[in-house]
Amino acid sequence: MSRTRSGPRAGLFGYLLVAVFGLLVAANAHAIRPAGQPGIDWGDPKGQECVDCHMGENPGLYWEWNHSQHGQNGVSCLDCHQAEEGDVDAWRHEETYVSIVVTPKDCSKCHEKEFEEMDGSHHAKAGQILGSLDNLLGEVVGGPAAVNAGCKQCHGGELEFITEGKDKGRPLAGSWPNTGIGRINPDGSLGSCTACHGRHRFSKAQARTPDTCGKCHVGPDHPQIEVYNESKHGIIYRAKVDEMNLESDKWVAGIDYSAAPTCSTCHMSASPHEASTHNVGERISWTLRPPISTKINLVKLENGEEFDVPEGQPIPAVGDAAKDSTVVEVLTWKDRRGKMEDICYACHEKSVIDGHYEQFDNVVYLYNDKFAKPIAAAMADLKEKGYITPAPFDDKIEWTWWEIWHHEGRRARHGASMSGPDYTWWHGMYEVAQHTYFKWIPELKDVVIKKDGNDEYAVALLEEHFKPIEGHDWYFNGMNKEQLETVRKGFEARYGKGALK
Repeated sequence: MSRTRSGPRAGLFGYLLVAVFGLLVAANAHAIRPAGQPGIDWGDPKGQECVDCHMGENPGLYWEWNHSQHGQNGVSCLDCHQAEEGDVDAWRHEETYVSIVVTPKDCSKCHEKEFEEMDGSHHAKAGQILGSLDNLLGEVVGGPAAVNAGCKQCHGGELEFITEGKDKGRPLAGSWPNTGIGRINPDGSLGSCTACHGRHRFSKAQARTPDTCGKCHVGPDHPQIEVYNESKHGIIYRAKVDEMNLESDKWVAGIDYSAAPTCSTCHMSASPHEASTHNVGERISWTLRPPISTKINLVKLENGEEFDVPEGQPIPAVGDAAKDSTVVEVLTWKDRRGKMEDICYACHEKSVIDGHYEQFDNVVYLYNDKFAKPIAAAMADLKEKGYITPAPFDDKIEWTWWEIWHHEGRRARHGASMSGPDYTWWHGMYEVAQHTYFKWIPELKDVVIKKDGNDEYAVALLEEHFKPIEGHDWYFNGMNKEQLETVRKGFEARYGKGALK
């Protein structure tokens, strides 16, 4: 889906497309405002009592709401918080049943498009981490308290409620507060709109800033905010934030702003050639999370769910039955990349975009082929032959492999994907290489010696899985004279004769 746009006709077409798109987005400039009729679909007059009370009881909460588009359009507390008697989260308050928790399904009464795009996405599924190795580390190696206050505050957890007494319907303190992006709600919906649109302002500008995404996309295994901050995009954003027009209703890249993109720009927002979406994974063509990356095709189902199909595996067609539903749309990895390229085209021309993806792809291939695939194959052999147990994390070598792919390998891949050179190399591939050669391989030999009394099987594994790969030649045969001579000449040219000892 890569596009070539050059020459006078292409330029004229582009201007016409921008003009037409501009008219369309202008017509929908206030689409973010509540749908329906005030006083019927929202604006319940009884909500004024809530406003009058909370203005005195919780003035900060009141002022945040009052300055929001909700407040300015008459959407009151009751419009969002009203519950029905019998709901598990219905709490009797001032002769009215309310729910303290506002769910995406509640928001969908006015924001149906946003709800449908979010529902079924990777974000909505983030709370379903029970079967993951990350959760095993948290719950067992760490402890549940750390998971509640740590993991679940980003991923989301299942909310629980008091079931009897005067506080019946209020959320249990152990599961609340929680605004995790994949929170499991009492009405069956998944997610939390306030993960990105902090209550009670629900600010568009706040949701569009990189810092909002950086609450969760941060740290040793997914440092997207750190990568963004060191990238040219991040540097220009900080310098030109006053030019970003973050409060715009339509916020089209290249039209409403041009200084720099944010996370929202690339993954969610509109460009002259691409509509906005609340499905953050739709424009992602590689998965950078697992030990070995694959390009991924997206299959959307009639029931609102979706799933990825790795490149090379059979892809169902539109109309096929899949996962108890019917396929309604298929986006290949090329389609997904084309959508991301459409965002880039708002501010970059083709050679920049093609060059970025060439460099990004090559880093992923390097990580996959030189390190991840041979290590994964050797680890599988160790388990099959009984050198390590089937259980995870009870052998030191498993922790080392975990950090190579889950921390260092992810950093390298994410660094390349978002133009962060330091994370691509020093925090990424450098540490992958260092820990492969000087942690994992020595531990491989230790594991084999412990069982066999010698390291012959370890050497055999390295011969099988590593030696055929050209990039490992230096490890088996040492640096060749030509490579060393090139380095020596470079040192002497810079530091003087004899500088490299």
